[in-house]
Amino acid sequence: MKIKKYEIFIKKLEIYKNEFLKISKSIIQPNILSDKKKYKFLIEKYNELEKIFLLYNEFKKKIDFLKEADFIIKNDSDKEIIKFAITEKINLVKKLECIKNKLCEKIKYKKIKKDNYRNVILEIRSGTGGDEACLFVEDILRMYIMYFKKVNWGYKIINYQQGTKGYKEVIIDVYSKNKKHEIYGNLKFESGVHRVQRIPKTESQGRLHTSAITIAVLPKVENIEISINPVDIKKYTFRSSGAGGQHVNKTESAVRLVHLPSNIKVECQEERSQHKNFEKAMMVLKSKIYNNEIEKRLKDISTKRKSLILTGDRSVKIRTYNYHNNRVTDHRIHKSIHNLNEFMNGNIQEMINALRIEENKLKFL
Repeated sequence: MKIKKYEIFIKKLEIYKNEFLKISKSIIQPNILSDKKKYKFLIEKYNELEKIFLLYNEFKKKIDFLKEADFIIKNDSDKEIIKFAITEKINLVKKLECIKNKLCEKIKYKKIKKDNYRNVILEIRSGTGGDEACLFVEDILRMYIMYFKKVNWGYKIINYQQGTKGYKEVIIDVYSKNKKHEIYGNLKFESGVHRVQRIPKTESQGRLHTSAITIAVLPKVENIEISINPVDIKKYTFRSSGAGGQHVNKTESAVRLVHLPSNIKVECQEERSQHKNFEKAMMVLKSKIYNNEIEKRLKDISTKRKSLILTGDRSVKIRTYNYHNNRVTDHRIHKSIHNLNEFMNGNIQEMINALRIEENKLKFL
């Protein structure tokens, strides 16, 4: 049974072996060598996959040795040789289990580690609470912008929808040219429901009001990483509802895209050019499709570890901002910071660091 189990596992690894061999051939092709961006991307993948490939080969050799030992135990008549083969089999099983664990860890966290250094698309949407939720979207947007300035990240608003007060939705491109910056690695914990408890300015009787917004942090992907079949996309154009004077009323520059297989919808109306809006909408669409894969991966890990930190579930209430008590609480790690004013001024790194520490603990459980 052990041999069959290992053979099933090695078959699953063949996808990584084939990918490694394919990249090995690609990186020596003239068209790849002349494209610096593509070459750099493929070399990084090559280096990651090489470690898995080497362990794969070692694992496969050990399986062959195990088969030989098993054959001797079943068919040889010499008791001394059988005894030696049994000892060898026990040692091989230990080594195979060790290599298997190493491979599982490398495969599991290969993508997660790389994703940490990605730029992100940050979506902030109002939820329950009407105008108060829209105003909180505006407050959270300000909080993140102040944080981006502190850590020296760039940002650009891709799309927004204004409410009667504040914003119904804001989508931001967050980026850094310095690849040492773990933008996704820091911001990924922000995905989820953020609840606010405060007395609205419009509340004449001073009653505490609870409203909520949702935040999604999507890792940004390069065009060479993910391809979408054009027939799977339905494109709609419409007149922009944002600022823009006469141009808004006369041309259908805004773009809405629907990815038919997943039913993911995105839209962009910030640019005056329909072509530019289409490019930005495609960027968000690719990030959303890629993020779906990440969420599946994280949910699989979190199910095994019973952890909310790694779920990637945007329906989970993760944080409460209580203005009355000047307190912000993250419910996943039960941590409270009793200086909400500073937190809303962009000083959120303490909370992020606490979440990262907890995530690192979970990796070794």
